[in-house]
Amino acid sequence: MAHLGSCFCGAVKLEVTGSPEGMGYCHCGSCRSWSAGPVNAFSLWKPEAVRVTVGAEHVATYAKTPMSERKFCTKCGGHLMANHPPLGLVDVFAATIPTLKFEPGLHVNYAEAVLPMRDGLPKFKDFPAPFGGSGQTIAE
Repeated sequence: MAHLGSCFCGAVKLEVTGSPEGMGYCHCGSCRSWSAGPVNAFSLWKPEAVRVTVGAEHVATYAKTPMSERKFCTKCGGHLMANHPPLGLVDVFAATIPTLKFEPGLHVNYAEAVLPMRDGLPKFKDFPAPFGGSGQTIAE
């Protein structure tokens, strides 16, 4: 299945195909600051499943850390996705692809949370162990 999305002004359009590798919420300070919200909803995809179909010339990248290459539209500033080289995955922000049914499975970086979420999902202090984190969870 394919899902279409775009930046805020529509100058950049993208397509994701197949199913995400995972979905959830990130509570780290970088994601909160970048999204201008208390939490960031993510969907993780293999790089080959993500394609900019229109407006690639308007896509710029900002990398504050080696963990995240954040992509945005140079015309409107709209956020699109973040490439995570250490994970080998691309986070296409859930709000960017409105046709995707968002089904979160976990919280990451919950030790940095500013908005408590009582939803029964696992809350990892940082990341699950297979992704380089401690694998430690935090009780609700």
